[in-house]
Amino acid sequence: MFDRDAFEQDKVNNAISQSRNKPLQKMAIDFIVETDKQGYGYQWTWLGLPIIQMPEDIVAVQEVIWKCKPTLIIETGIAWGGSVILYASIMELIGKGRVVAIDKVLPDKNRDAIAAYPFSSRISLIEGSSLDVDVHSQVQSLIRKDDTVMVMLDSNHTHEHVLEELRLYGPYVSRDQYLVVSDTVVERIPEQKHRKRPWGPGDNPETALASFLEEDGRFERDTNVNNKLLATFTPGGYVRRVR
Repeated sequence: MFDRDAFEQDKVNNAISQSRNKPLQKMAIDFIVETDKQGYGYQWTWLGLPIIQMPEDIVAVQEVIWKCKPTLIIETGIAWGGSVILYASIMELIGKGRVVAIDKVLPDKNRDAIAAYPFSSRISLIEGSSLDVDVHSQVQSLIRKDDTVMVMLDSNHTHEHVLEELRLYGPYVSRDQYLVVSDTVVERIPEQKHRKRPWGPGDNPETALASFLEEDGRFERDTNVNNKLLATFTPGGYVRRVR
């Protein structure tokens, strides 16, 4: 009755099946399109701080952190800080690890909220553009020789910006660790007319990721994670360094 190996294999098989189910995939995209008009992705918190993600994405990212147990996570895009606290809280449970997070705008009240957590010593915050030379140098200085590194990209979502982030921060990802590119869903949904953005179909994280994967043969999309995601902002956005 409680055969864990069989249970895990069933999960893999079901994920493959749902990834091939075109009506189900369309329902998932329709769900994203309609709920985005209601700000559904803004409804959630992690340990009290807003985390602008779909619930599925929050669960999926904790799964990969727990499985891979990186010693350093580099994140671009802090916003309210909920994702920083998510990563750091899991590292606290693991008993090791640090988070380096970057944002172009980092108000003092957001810094203070992040600093109030008992595990905030695991967190380093950097204000500035993730593409800025000085910011990149600060990140480099915080990477130790023995670190195993995971990278989460969730800042400016234009093709040009994300591709440059991938080229800058992708090489830091350790073998068998994840590179997660958020908001790849922009390529699959119509233009968001209810809130204008400088990105959209043809110019977004998915197009940037596709270009990067053509350039850098060390990375592959992780089908095991990507297959099981439905109501997600990050379809196909979970990538592993395999070489």
